[in-house]
Amino acid sequence: MQPILYQRDDCHLCDQALAVLAAARVPAFRSVFIDGDPELEARYGRRVPVLRCGARELDWPFAVAAVTECCAAG
Repeated sequence: MQPILYQRDDCHLCDQALAVLAAARVPAFRSVFIDGDPELEARYGRRVPVLRCGARELDWPFAVAAVTECCAAG
């Protein structure tokens, strides 16, 4: 299953999360912007960025090792 990065527009933490995903060499993931989606804003609003790998979610801050483990477990 493809990892999903939940994020917001103009979010410096989200930019940092993207750098961690690049360092972890995550080959493909989907970016989902929560802005304007009431359900996603209620669930992830204060937590973004959040990386979801299958049923597992990583709240920011996350490190390369945690991303690698999450994506492998997917």
